Amino acid sequence: MGIVVTNLSKSFPANGGKVKAVDHVSFKVRSGEIFGLLGPNGAGKTTTVRLLSTILRPDSGTAVLDGHDLARDPIGVRKIIGMLPEEVGLYDRLTPIEVLYYYGKLYGMPEEQIKRRIEELILTLNLEEYAEIRCCDLSKGTKQKVSVARVFLHEPPILLLDEPTAGIDAISARAIRQMITGAKNANRTIMYSTHVMPEAERICDRIGIINRGKIVAVGTFDELRRGREGLEDIFVRLVKEEHSEKPKERRGKATKGKKKWGMWR
Repeated sequence: MGIVVTNLSKSFPANGGKVKAVDHVSFKVRSGEIFGLLGPNGAGKTTTVRLLSTILRPDSGTAVLDGHDLARDPIGVRKIIGMLPEEVGLYDRLTPIEVLYYYGKLYGMPEEQIKRRIEELILTLNLEEYAEIRCCDLSKGTKQKVSVARVFLHEPPILLLDEPTAGIDAISARAIRQMITGAKNANRTIMYSTHVMPEAERICDRIGIINRGKIVAVGTFDELRRGREGLEDIFVRLVKEEHSEKPKERRGKATKGKKKWGMWR
């Protein structure tokens, strides 16, 4: 059934007022689709992922994930998702095998399935030599791979992935992309937030570009491109167009009292 997001909004306190991190965002992600969510830093990508994973509660709007309403059934949503956050979120005193076993138990997986999946993921992500080393002694990239393994462990129908290949070596990044493509081929729903344009262009079926908390455009690569544009060209053009549509008065307030070079920030 996929994901249907409708007018999702979230604000945070800032400078005595409020800043809208996500502003009436709406989009759909189909089953068997990899949907790329792209945007500059602070655009609202991570907040959107956190809202869909029930880590944050929306101020308004909602989303339905495989029939489970975010607002009415957050526990049902948690049961069907695999969420990769920005932070690896591992228990430092546990080894990768212990982390995965612990989460398998939390997911209610049978013992034999847990062991089989741990073995598969350790081999797929080249974690054999690190499998029994405490997470506190692992490199950032290795921790990221353990975190990815944890997300895929219970083979959830919906995957919410925030920068899954960040800090990963080329061989492991390829393995992760293959895992994501395999999940797509198994008719799972994947939302993929990334800054890596070539990666998004390579594996995403459709792309949503978010800027200042709003969805600027949604479509396939071919639908969004003009002429021979690459994804990076499309991204820069759409974000610039969205910025240029802001009222002049607002832009004037933003730059008032700053040095001239501040305009280019």
